[in-house]
Parts: sequence; C-alpha cells; structure tokens
Amino acid sequence: MQSSLYVTLSAQMALEQRLNTVATNVANLGTAGYRAEEVKFGTILSEAGRREVAFATPGDTFLSRKGGALTKTDSPLDVGLNGDGWLAVRGPQGMVYTRDGRMQVSAAGDLQDLSGRPILDPGGSPLTVDPEGPAITIGQDGIITQGVNQIGALGVFRLDPNATLSRAADGAVASNVPGRPILDFNQRGEATVRVQQGFQEGANVNPVMEMARLIEITRTFQSAASAVAESESSLSDAIRGLGPAS
Repeated sequence: MQSSLYVTLSAQMALEQRLNTVATNVANLGTAGYRAEEVKFGTILSEAGRREVAFATPGDTFLSRKGGALTKTDSPLDVGLNGDGWLAVRGPQGMVYTRDGRMQVSAAGDLQDLSGRPILDPGGSPLTVDPEGPAITIGQDGIITQGVNQIGALGVFRLDPNATLSRAADGAVASNVPGRPILDFNQRGEATVRVQQGFQEGANVNPVMEMARLIEITRTFQSAASAVAESESSLSDAIRGLGPAS
C-alpha cells in the first residue's frame, strides 16, 4: 500500500483541526476576555518498509495567553488587566480564572461576574460590598474602596507557564496547577501586572491573521486533496498494469 496516501490523509486531518480552531476564534471575536485557540503539531515516525515516513498528528489545541486590547468603558464595575494576571471566580467545580473583568453587584452586595459567579479575593473568598453605598474604586493593585472604607481586594492570580489550561463555562479557564495570588505588585523579578478600572479586555484574536490562516488552510487542503487523487490514480494504473491474474 502506498505510504504517501496515509501521509496526505494525516495532513488533511491536521488541517481540519486547524480549521476548527480558526472558526472558533473568528466566532468569538466579540467575546470579552476570550482566549484564542492555537494548535501545536507533532510528528510521528512510522516505518514503511525500510524507509521512515513522517505523519502529521491532528494537533493538540492550547489556549493562547496573549493579552487582548483594552477598551475604555468608564464603568466602575469593569476592570481590565495589564500583564499576565487572571481574576478568579468560583465555578461549580472550584476556582476558575478569567480575563473578563465585567462585574455586577447582587441585591445582597455580592460582587459577581456577569454569569453570577462570585468574584474572589487573593485568599479565594467571595467579595462583598455595600449595595446601597457609593461607587467602588479599584486601585491598580486590586484594592477595593467604597467611600473612605477599604473593603477588600480583587484576587489577581498568576498561572504557571507550564500549566495546562482548559475551557470552563462562560469564558473562564481551569488550570491543572493552582494559580498563585499576586500579593506584592511592586515585587522585583515579577512581570508587571496592573488592574485598570473602567476598562474591558476584548478577545486576543487577530482577525486579519485568522483570515490569512483560513486562506492558507484552504489552499493547503486543496493541494492535499489533489495529492490524494494522484496517489489513488497511480495505484489504479499500477493495478491495471499488472493485468488479470493467471
């Protein structure tokens, strides 16, 4: 059997996976705090007779950690993050992390995200404000004040660079390694992270790059399809050339 046919088919599978990630990214261009999906491809060496043939894997997806653009909203309940930091909310299975800093205050004074999940402080506890009090002020270190009273701090967490991130509900991500709260925003050796009140972070998707990738994937898939057709044609010609069995 021709090994080139399997090589080409593996390439088409990889391209399909890449196409799915592009489609997902484009569909979420307007989703606040959305993290783009990327694909990491590998190579599997397989023996074909005495020759090695490299097969492309379908690819492992991972979430990009690049920051999205910050848009000024002037809402005191919107925060954007500069740098590699994450807000924490309490999900059904425990703490999850998000870059969507749009918040709301419940009738009981609980600080929540727009899905109703509690916003957490650096210790992982829910935050509460006075629902009838003055507007809250959030400093660049996440400290929350209401009027003259300091009432808590937003939990801003740093995720391990080697941690595996997976999607959770409503734009959040789960990490297989617990995040580490940033307690000293001026600590040396740490990449600068700042909380920006009155800003909202958009998706970290580059629409121009995604469209360019879509065109590249389409062209490459067409080339792979042509290679499959040529491989099948050459195999058929070889079978016909052998003639009927005697």
